[in-house]
Amino acid sequence: ELFFKWIKQHLRIKVFYGTSENAVKTQIWIAISVYVLVATINKRMKLNQSLYTILHILSITLFEKTPILQMLTISNIIV
Repeated sequence: ELFFKWIKQHLRIKVFYGTSENAVKTQIWIAISVYVLVATINKRMKLNQSLYTILHILSITLFEKTPILQMLTISNIIV
């Protein structure tokens, strides 16, 4: 129960799109992978933003050809 509470708070999974055990596990692993990638970006680039803010910026600018560091630095000034 604590594990699912942590998932809902940190991984932002609102609904499970599949009903099978494999579908649920796959969605949880994808969410964990995204969380680890964003945390790695945050640590390596030494950003002062929260992981949620970084994830939000990346989701908005997903298809732009701007380098990640530039996006997060410009967004840091705006936010």
